[in-house]
Amino acid sequence: QVQLVESGRGLVQAGGFLRLSCVASGSIFSIHAMGWYRQAQGNQRELVARVLNGGSRNYADSVKGRFTISRDNAKNTVYLQMNSLKPEDTGVYYCNALVYSGAYRLNDYWGQGTQVTVSS
Repeated sequence: QVQLVESGRGLVQAGGFLRLSCVASGSIFSIHAMGWYRQAQGNQRELVARVLNGGSRNYADSVKGRFTISRDNAKNTVYLQMNSLKPEDTGVYYCNALVYSGAYRLNDYWGQGTQVTVSS
């Protein structure tokens, strides 16, 4: 099984910055994709940023130019650098990984979620 451990939650003022990290561990053969989703109260969960195994990255339009996702493949770790934070960035951020536990064993995993609150 695979576990995702998130860190970096916090309360930040608007315009501030915060870095989230997520470490995947367990029965990992390879990681196809790793990234972050978020869910604000009353809203649906949405993709924030994701990096694929080939290095390509996807960002939500709302965070482009402000957030940067990076990956340390050797450590099975993904980072989300969040700059110029806005109150609307507030929500629970969930790490997500699409993991091959074996050559033909692909599964989607989620972290527990970490709260990010941005005050005005």
